[in-house]
Order: sequence, then structure tokens, then C-alpha cells
Amino acid sequence: MLRVFPHADKIFGGFMQDQKAAVPPGVAKGGALLALVGAATAAIVAPFVSTWESGGKPPLRAYRDMVGVWTICDGDTKNVVPGMTETAAGCAVRLDQRLADHVGPVLACAPVLAGHPYQLSAAISLAYNVGTGAFCRSTIARLFKARQWRAACDGFPAWSYAGGRQVQGLLNRRRAERALCLKELPPA
Repeated sequence: MLRVFPHADKIFGGFMQDQKAAVPPGVAKGGALLALVGAATAAIVAPFVSTWESGGKPPLRAYRDMVGVWTICDGDTKNVVPGMTETAAGCAVRLDQRLADHVGPVLACAPVLAGHPYQLSAAISLAYNVGTGAFCRSTIARLFKARQWRAACDGFPAWSYAGGRQVQGLLNRRRAERALCLKELPPA
């Protein structure tokens, strides 16, 4: 069984034991993400990002993040304005759409990630947080393209800075992304 993090069985409800099962929990039914990356990656990345962005309980009112960017739901900054509100269902759709928005650019700059759900999920999570341009210009993306899987995964903790200072929460997330990335590494 794919092991994402310690409570994966509880979160995924055993979904990963049967990858032909229905849409996994935390993944929008009929959503763009599922269509782009398949059930295995969608079942990993959607709850992973939601957990790190909002603790799995997305804020329904717009707020400023730690660097002053207007944000809502699970770290979504697209078209967010002060005073904006969203429903829980709307947040699920927004997360699905924003993650789907990141898949194409991530796979365009590191196509070797296709078919590797753990590494692709870690890369999508990083790109979601730092932007696809930054991800594609990163040493991590270059190392993935060179199939230096372990070295690419080991690069995640370097991306733990915001506003010019290291942030413990980002370091924790990068360590979790690294651990996710290291699961079932493909051969070099």
C-alpha cells in the first residue's frame, strides 16, 4: 500500500489498497486534477497540500498570508480580494483547479515525473507553494530531469524561506515533501 504519512489509512479510507476504487476522499469528483494525474497522484497530493496549507480546514474568508498576499481556502491566491468568502465545497473546487493548474507546468519542465506519484506529488506541492516558474528554474527540477531522484528530493529543504528569512513552518513542509519524494524512488 502507498504510505503518504502516518495517518494515510484513516484519511484515504483504504482507497490506496484498491486503486480502481471510486474517487478518493479529498479529491474533487470529476475534477481536473484527477483527469490530469490519475487516482494515485490525486489521492496523495490533494490531501497533502490541504493539510499543509490549512490543516485540512480551509479558511472560508480571505486573509493576508505571511508575506501579505491575499489568500483563501487552501493557500489559493488566484483572484482573491479583501472581504472575499467561499464555501467548503467552493474551496474543494478551488484546490482541485489550482493543483490542476500546476500539473502542466511541472510536467513540462520535468516530464520524467509522469508515472511517479510520490515524486510528482512532492513537486506539485512545492510548485503550488513557490510558483511553477520558480520550480521550473530550480535545481530540483534539473535534478529530476537528469533522473537524479535522491538528489532532487534532498533539495526540498532549501526552499524554506519567505520574505528573506527561514520559516519553521516552511522547513517542516519541505521536510515532509522530501520524505514524500523519497518514497518508492525510481532507479537512477
